[in-house]
Amino acid sequence: MNSPQIIQGGMGIGVSNWKLASAVSRLGQLGVVSGTAIDAVLARRLQLGDLEGHVRRAFEAFPFPEIAGRILDRYFIPGGKDAAQPYRGIPLHSENDSRLATELTVLANFTEVFLAKEGHQGLVGINFLEKIQTSTLPSLYGAMLAGVAFVLMGAGIPRTIPGILDQLAASEAVTMRLDVEQAAAGEEFNLAFDPQAFCEGKAPILQRPKFLAIVSSATLAISLARKSIGQVDGFVVEGATAGGHNAPPRGVMQLSPEGEPIYSERDLPDLAKIKALGLPFWLAGSFGIPGKLKEALALGAVGIQVGTPFAFCEESGLTPEIKQQVIEKSLAGEVELFTDPCASPTGFPFKVVQVEGSLSDESIYAARERICDLGFLRQAYKKEEGGVGFRCSAAPVERFVAQGGEASATEGRRCLCNSLLSSIGLGQVLTDGTTEPPIITAGDQVKSIAHFLKPWQKTYSAKQVVDALLA
Repeated sequence: MNSPQIIQGGMGIGVSNWKLASAVSRLGQLGVVSGTAIDAVLARRLQLGDLEGHVRRAFEAFPFPEIAGRILDRYFIPGGKDAAQPYRGIPLHSENDSRLATELTVLANFTEVFLAKEGHQGLVGINFLEKIQTSTLPSLYGAMLAGVAFVLMGAGIPRTIPGILDQLAASEAVTMRLDVEQAAAGEEFNLAFDPQAFCEGKAPILQRPKFLAIVSSATLAISLARKSIGQVDGFVVEGATAGGHNAPPRGVMQLSPEGEPIYSERDLPDLAKIKALGLPFWLAGSFGIPGKLKEALALGAVGIQVGTPFAFCEESGLTPEIKQQVIEKSLAGEVELFTDPCASPTGFPFKVVQVEGSLSDESIYAARERICDLGFLRQAYKKEEGGVGFRCSAAPVERFVAQGGEASATEGRRCLCNSLLSSIGLGQVLTDGTTEPPIITAGDQVKSIAHFLKPWQKTYSAKQVVDALLA
């Protein structure tokens, strides 16, 4: 395996965009795009007019032009939509996606990987959350059509994904178990995708990307290495100081006086056991500091995964205003970060940077009307009358309860789908003319990102991050 020393983390919705991944890959490291909700990102980029033409250029390279044409006809607005006009919605994913949802998902993943790879020979990977299952199969296929080199997946136990990559590369139909709450013992529900049906009998044979599982413990790494269907090619071992979703502490959840999950030595991964598996691994979680690469290599890792410093560099998808605000807080030593046990509908702890005007402000959270119009984090459940339904604890409370959920499960839940899109400048326009408020996630290292600035700078580049880490 060609093992880069630095993996740029796949962050948020569109934070790790193709421009960032391309910049890192050109520097000889592994640039990674985020595949989370990328269909929504693509649809909104088209509605903003694709002013630089990048999306349409990728469409021209897509091997099935009639599919690209249908998506272009549906979402592209020449010159861009009026600022006061809401974005046109995309179909919500389910256990049986519509043809439109499938085509949009395949094309969106293809587009992001294609643009990240364009014009150089560097490695490009894509990151997915195992918790988001309904879009996984077409997402993988779209990325593979573009020649993605690595697939990284965390936030769950992706035991079947390596084998699915084998089958998709061979143009074979695949299925994946859907986790359904309240399903009877032994009852299974499956998602399916058939490359031949999607490509109308013209599905090509593809190169199988390497698969890296993102884990927080040796126990999970050992289980995946020994029991996965197909070959796991390595691990990213992520600690609780990383941004975004964190694995919950082992044992009963205990909270600090401030309300954050308490992690202990029990939550530190046993690197000796992981090393004994004989597979390459990268260390993540506050390793984006000069000198940490040397430390990781000494511990037996082949390198590090770094997210937060890249999230606030010039090439990332976060809006310039958010980046400037957080960098200024870092310079002043005023960054506040809260590991929220309730914010994410997934139930995983989620790190939130305290930023004015965002959902970290309780008054803004309380004033926001609860809406679930994207649905990426909905959980499948078995309906009383049979069949599968989907519900989200960040949706309107009465809807969640009507779908069999407990009202207590909705307390403190944030709509990450809408707010993360807002953090990259693609927030939905609401009926009162305002825009969905953003939410900003980062790891503990956000407090020191100003260290990447030169004395005369207000921003820094991905190259500055890579150079500092390799120094």
